[in-house]
Amino acid sequence: MQFFNYFHQGQASLGAYINDKHYALSDWIFDHENLIIHSIDDLLQADQAKTLIDRLRPLTGQDLPTLEGDFDFLPAVLEPEKILCVGLNYQDHIDEVDRSDAREEPTIFSKFNNALAAAGQKIPFPSYGSQLDYEAELVAIVGEEIKDIRAKDFRTDMIFAYTAGNDLSLRDRQFASSQWLVGKTGDGFAPVGPYVSLSDQLDPQQLAISCQVNGQTVQTASTQQMIFSIPEIVSYLSRHMTLKPGDLIFTGTPDGVIAGKKAEDRVWLQPGDQVCVTIEGIGRLENTIA
Repeated sequence: MQFFNYFHQGQASLGAYINDKHYALSDWIFDHENLIIHSIDDLLQADQAKTLIDRLRPLTGQDLPTLEGDFDFLPAVLEPEKILCVGLNYQDHIDEVDRSDAREEPTIFSKFNNALAAAGQKIPFPSYGSQLDYEAELVAIVGEEIKDIRAKDFRTDMIFAYTAGNDLSLRDRQFASSQWLVGKTGDGFAPVGPYVSLSDQLDPQQLAISCQVNGQTVQTASTQQMIFSIPEIVSYLSRHMTLKPGDLIFTGTPDGVIAGKKAEDRVWLQPGDQVCVTIEGIGRLENTIA
């Protein structure tokens, strides 16, 4: 079972994705647990959330009501307290963008909630720049409050789940100053989802990750190439701030971005381009630049 957030009949709801079919998980939870859970956010904030999640695990399509009619995906988390991002976390990406000054500690930046976008949502092309780039990334969803842990003390269930993300970046604004923020947190610059896979369902350091633009593969790698692993990233962040359930952690992109090409070979994203991030064990995140 994978989870997803969706909008249907005027409200947000929590869904289950099993064997290529969509189910109305919110309805089942209300009928069987007497709880109102409209999203992954609600699930993470519920009393004894991990107990509830464990009760949902064995459910099959035969147990759940089918999701009928049209619906729209929503971001994998609707209102995270923090959207944290790791830059320069694949050596081939460091090499392609000529950042030999990358440090021994992770490079951390952030996005704001205005950047969140759902699978299928059109991403508005920004009016304040022109060099729009893709970055396929594995995204971790924090599952509990985490403060000041060592990497060796990391537990798999500290991360609730993993999903696909696209760290869209406006390069001419990202590098306009020493701070990356304005080039990273434009409206819709953090598509995430649609499906999330529970953290014990996969090995986050052994996943194939790729990006396609208009059907052409432009990035392909494995998360085993990360410089800083998930336990190291979580430990580092938790020493500097308290992580909360629902926080999103973008874990870095592999090589193949437009900014890594020779200047004469760079073709930046344009309105009408279709961008698809695919991660093994999670699924496809597709968006169109509008």
